[in-house]
Amino acid sequence: MQTHDERILPGGTAYVTDVGMVGARDSVIGMEIESVVRKFRTQMPVRFVPAEGKWQFNAVFIELDDETGGARSIRLIRHFEDEWISA
Repeated sequence: MQTHDERILPGGTAYVTDVGMVGARDSVIGMEIESVVRKFRTQMPVRFVPAEGKWQFNAVFIELDDETGGARSIRLIRHFEDEWISA
């Protein structure tokens, strides 16, 4: 889940704590829920398997200033498979 704390810091650095992920929506860090919970509960090695299902896509778009190289703006991008509109 995105943190929605994006901002431009003094000096032109674009910042966001957590962009989010690209992967299955009904998952834990993009992996099958059961294996991640088993690892957490037992603290034993577990092979994580990528989850299947509808995806989500999280990213940021940063506009840069050509003269300074600093960020002018930062915008969060979030799309879900069933809401995707292709051009």
